[in-house]
Order: sequence, then structure tokens, then C-alpha cells
Amino acid sequence: MLRVGDLERSLAFYTDVLGMDLLRRKDYPDGRFTLAFVGYGPESEGAAIELTHNWDTKGYEIGQGFGHVAVEVDDAYAACERIKVKGGVVTREAAPMKHGTTVIAFVMDPDGYKIELIQRRS
Repeated sequence: MLRVGDLERSLAFYTDVLGMDLLRRKDYPDGRFTLAFVGYGPESEGAAIELTHNWDTKGYEIGQGFGHVAVEVDDAYAACERIKVKGGVVTREAAPMKHGTTVIAFVMDPDGYKIELIQRRS
């Protein structure tokens, strides 16, 4: 679960920039928050990221305990280009990881969370 300051901005990033689907969304007026789940397919077949928007909180500090979310992509180089074209921020261009051959890249969501792109091995 990631706490986000502006749900619509975050949903635009995860769906438009990263290409995920909005799987479900529900408002909880009594608690003054909304939960939205995004992913690359049905939750019955894969993982989802829960985005929590507390209506009265505009932003959060990420903290030292959080590292990053990782998603697998077919082509990390092409994914970085698509993300940049859509206005996303690439913080580490696609390239082999240090001490290995797996191609990775990092992007940042609107709230400053890091998303690692790991290129699928053929």
C-alpha cells in the first residue's frame, strides 16, 4: 500500500504512464479516505498496488523503511522512452544492473515513490 497525496494525479501516473489498469476503487466517506487498486491484470492472476488517499492529507514523507516497488516489463529501454514521452520521470535509465546482467531502470511516481522496472529475461 502506498499513501498518496493526490489520488487523481497518482492514478494518471499508474494507468497512463505505467500502463496499469484501475482494478477497483472505493470511497469511505465516514473515514474520509479512498482506496484504489492498480495492476497489470485481474487480482486473481497477479499482484496489485493499493493506493490510499486520506482526503485531509496533501502529502507524505516516504521514510527510511520503504525501498521501492518493482514491476517486470518486456523491454526496460522502451518502457523508459514511453514513460518520458508521457511526462514521467526516469531517475535511472535502463541498463544492466551493477554486478549482474539483468536490465533495470527506475522511475518516480508523483509522490516520490520509486518504481523499479526489471526487464523480463527471454
